[in-house]
Order: sequence, then C-alpha cells, then structure tokens
Amino acid sequence: MAKRALVTGGAGLIGSHVVDLLVNDGWEVRALDNLEPQTHRRGKPAWINKKAEFVHGDLRDRDTIAAALDKIDIVFHQAAYGGYMPEITKFVHVNSLGTAQLLEVIREKALPVKKVVVASSQAVYSEGAGDCPKHGLVFPAVRPVEQLRKGDWQAHCPLCGATTTSVPTPENAPVGGETVYGLTKVDQERLVLLWGKQLGVPTVALRYSCTYGPRQSIFNPYTGVIAIFCTRLLNNLPPVLYEDGEQTRDFSFVEDIARANLLAAETDKLDGLPVNIGSGRGTPIREVAEQLSDVLKIDIAPEINGEFRPGEMRHLISDTTLARSAGYKPTVDLSQGIRRYIDWIRAQSDIRDYFSEASEILKNKGIVHRVGR
Repeated sequence: MAKRALVTGGAGLIGSHVVDLLVNDGWEVRALDNLEPQTHRRGKPAWINKKAEFVHGDLRDRDTIAAALDKIDIVFHQAAYGGYMPEITKFVHVNSLGTAQLLEVIREKALPVKKVVVASSQAVYSEGAGDCPKHGLVFPAVRPVEQLRKGDWQAHCPLCGATTTSVPTPENAPVGGETVYGLTKVDQERLVLLWGKQLGVPTVALRYSCTYGPRQSIFNPYTGVIAIFCTRLLNNLPPVLYEDGEQTRDFSFVEDIARANLLAAETDKLDGLPVNIGSGRGTPIREVAEQLSDVLKIDIAPEINGEFRPGEMRHLISDTTLARSAGYKPTVDLSQGIRRYIDWIRAQSDIRDYFSEASEILKNKGIVHRVGR
C-alpha cells in the first residue's frame, strides 16, 4: 500500500520538489498551498506535479487543514512566510499559529499521522560558530547595531572580544532567532518537536541552509539572494551587497533539500531532533555575485552602499555530521547548481527587478540600516 503524504507549501521552491520526489518514489501525495501572491504572482505555477492532488487553501484555515490531513500518514510541513519582510503579524500568524493549528488538528481529531517533518532554518541561530585564537570554539552573540554602524562587520569572541574565524555550526549552538522570520522558525521547530514528544509521534526539524534552484520565485524581492542577484543582472543592474560582501553562507541545491526530507521520513535515526541540512561549505556572498555574473556573461560589478540588516549573521556554515551519519549526502555543488538555476531562469518570461522598490520599503521600515546612522 502506497504511503500517503501531505506537503504544505507544496507549490513552493522546496515543497514542489518534495512533491516530485515522493511521487517518483511511489507515494500518494496531496499538496496544500495558498499561492501567496508575493511568491506566486501569476497564480498556480505550471510545475505542480499532475500526479499529486493539489489543494488551493490556507494553512491558517482550520477546516482547510483538517480536510488536507484526511488519510495522511506523513506530513512534510514546508509552508512558511519567509525572508526579510516588514509584516510582523503575518510572520507570526502563518508560521507560528499555522503550525500550532496543524498540530492541534492532528491531536484533537486523533488522526493517524505517523511522522511530521518540519522545515526549520539556519535562521534559528544568532550567529554561526567561531574559532577564537584564545578560547577555541565559541558561539558569538548577534552583532550589536552600534558595532555595525561603525562598519565593524566581524563576529567577536564573547569572552575576549577577539575576531573569530568561521567554523561549522553544530545543532547544539545557541538558538534564538534574531529576525522575526528566524524567531518564528524557532517557534515552528520547537512546537513540532515538543508536540511529538508529548504524543509519541516521531518528528524531525530540518534546519535548511540557504536553499536555491529552479522554481525559486523571481517575483519575491525579499528572499533568495541568488534569485535576487540574477534578476538584477538580467535587468542590467548591479547586485547589491550588504556590509562588505564578505559574509559567508552555506548554499544547498533544492533537490538535495528534497532528498533530506525523504531521508528524514524514512529513517528513525533523526527522530525527535533538529538537524542541520547544508553543504558544509561557506561561500562569500561577493563570490556568489561574481559567479552569477560570469555564468550569465553580464559584467556588472556588485554595488556596496554601506548598508546592513541588524540581526543578520556574519557567517554560517552548517555542521552536517548528524545528517550525514543518517545517510545524507548532497550531490549538487554550488557551481553546478548555479548553472542549472540560470538555465531555468533564462527560460522564464518578464524577469523584472523587484528589489529596488523593496529595498526602499526595507529602509523606510528600519529593516535596512546604513553605516554611521
């Protein structure tokens, strides 16, 4: 008998790839998505798998989620409102309340769900782990706004103040969430893991690193640095780098992230745990902009305006030891993934720059600051 899965956010970047992987593996799949206009400006995307049941509905609607959970064995909870956006209420309503309601419906209706895999994020960390010349492995605190206003971008040792060197961040690093999005991701993973312990239902929280690849929205100017840089370059505009552009991120191709979900569903080695999912390598943001420029053959240098976003981490490399011990192995490196993404984005029509307008909104809302101010 085929296993039956619900994928929330099933039309999105990660959710749609999870749907494809499950369908190809013989699962019966139901995809739930509200087709958030910020991401799906043209409505239901053509890539939604025809062999999956698609439900256009909102996670926040109790009747909708109850119907979507009917006869489901495994829930892949990918739905979330994401990025650097100014709507505090919507983040909390969709991510925190939506997740709580999903779990509450399963419990109150005594539904026979056998496992929940929730999409968490590296955004739950305040700052990536660092190596201090004097104290070794340390976990720097979020960089104060006062420090950033002076143009000091480095992560400092919390014990002696020395500049640290970025090292892979393990799951036992302090979790706080220094953005509204990050805070709601902490909510999501803690709610799911706590609920699972209380009910005796296996749960896993996958802390994704920066995910990119085909189907990443070309309309949402608040999330996905590779997508944002691409749309800027294709409109003959420079990619905009915050800070000095030397901050590093761990990038994961979306197909690898989808495979991590299937692994989490099928093994019991990760049950009850938060699990880092990434490449285990850090890449400077400036280098990403340069790689995209080279592959696109659009020679426009990145722009640095002395701007920064308070709460943003300086460095993050995911320590993937735990995931790898359960069999996780990423297969698409950054250079290959960028080429595949660009092949996809070139096939899209009307690739406009939405970042410029969004950037002004973020400045006016106090989410983006400038050195000296």
